[in-house]
Amino acid sequence: MAFKARFYLRQTDFTLDLDLSLPTTGVTALYGPSGAGKTSLLRLLAGLQRPEAGEVTFRDQVWQAGRRFLPPHKRPVGFVFQESSLFDHLSVRRNLAYGMKRAARAPDPAQYDHIIELLGIGPLMDRAPGQLSGGERQRVAIARALLVRPQVLLMDEPMAALDTARKKEILGYLERLKSELNIPLLYVSHNADEVTRLADHLVVLDRGRLRVQGPIRQVLADHDILGSLREAPFTALFGRVVSPSTTHRLTEVAVGDTLFRMPRQPVRKGQDIRLHLHARDVSIALHRPEDSSILNIFDCRIEAIEEPTPDGQQLVHLRREGTTIQALISAYSCAELRLRPGREVYAQIKALSILQ
Repeated sequence: MAFKARFYLRQTDFTLDLDLSLPTTGVTALYGPSGAGKTSLLRLLAGLQRPEAGEVTFRDQVWQAGRRFLPPHKRPVGFVFQESSLFDHLSVRRNLAYGMKRAARAPDPAQYDHIIELLGIGPLMDRAPGQLSGGERQRVAIARALLVRPQVLLMDEPMAALDTARKKEILGYLERLKSELNIPLLYVSHNADEVTRLADHLVVLDRGRLRVQGPIRQVLADHDILGSLREAPFTALFGRVVSPSTTHRLTEVAVGDTLFRMPRQPVRKGQDIRLHLHARDVSIALHRPEDSSILNIFDCRIEAIEEPTPDGQQLVHLRREGTTIQALISAYSCAELRLRPGREVYAQIKALSILQ
C-alpha cells in the first residue's frame, strides 16, 4: 500500500502543486535546489503546515482529507530537523525520555536498547548536549525521533550543518537504520552523494512541481536528470561485493559482469554497494593499454557526446553491458581521437578514484 499525498499551497516565490504516491518501504529521497519545495512538503506531511487544499493517506490511515486534519502530535511520524534541537539543560538520557512522552506507546526495553545500540549512543547517555560533537548530537536527535515509535521517519537535511567526516559517520548509521528498521524514511537533501548512496526511490522537485520520480536506478538512467544532480558530472554504479579484501588490500565489486577494483572498504562479501565515479576521473583510449598501472580498464561503446562547455570540456556517455559511465575529457582530445557515437573505445578508471 502506498503513501499518498496531494497538496496545493501558494508560497511567496512559488506555488507548490504536487500529487505523489510514495513507497512505504526503504528510503525515498526528496531532491531539488533551494526553493524547490522539499522542506515545505515534509512540513505538510507532518501536519506542521496546512495547505490550501490537500489529502494525505498512509496505508489505510487518512491523515488529511476535506475537513479532516490530524494535528502533528496525532500523526505517527518522527521528524529530524537540520539542527538537533536538544535541550541543553538535560542529559542525553533525559532528552530521550522527554521525547518519548509524545509516543502513543512507549518502546519496550528491548526496542529502546536496540535503537541506542544501532546509533551507537550508549556511551553518551549521561553527557550534556554541549559535550557532544555535531555528529553525536544528530545521532541523539535521530534516536529521539525513533523512540516515539513512528510509522514514518521524516528527515530534513540532517547533515547540512556537519563537516565531511561527520557526514560520513552519520551516513553509515543511516545505512544501518535502513537495513534493520522496517519503517519508510523520507529524506530531504540537495547533496547528490547522500541521495545516490542512501535512496531507493528518488523524487526530484523543481519550484514546487514534480520533475520526476521512481526507483533510483531508473531515474539515474536519464542523462538529463543525472546531469542536473550536481555541477561535477558523475556516475552512480550499483554492484555487489565479490571480495572485501584481496591480498593487495583491494575491494572487488561486481557491477553486472564487470569487476571494479577499489581501495579496501569496510564491507562484507555479497553486500550490495553503491559506487560514485566522477566523470573527470575517467579517461578514454582507442586501444587497450598494455603494461598500465590503471586497474580498471573496460571496453565500451560511445552512446552520446555532449556539446563542449565554455572551458573546452566534453561529456562522453559510455555504455558497457547495460551500465552507463560518464567521462569528462577535453574537446581537444575528443577531436584528436575522432570520437563519435557508436565507436568502440576503452574506459580507464584509477582504483583510487572510485568512492563508496
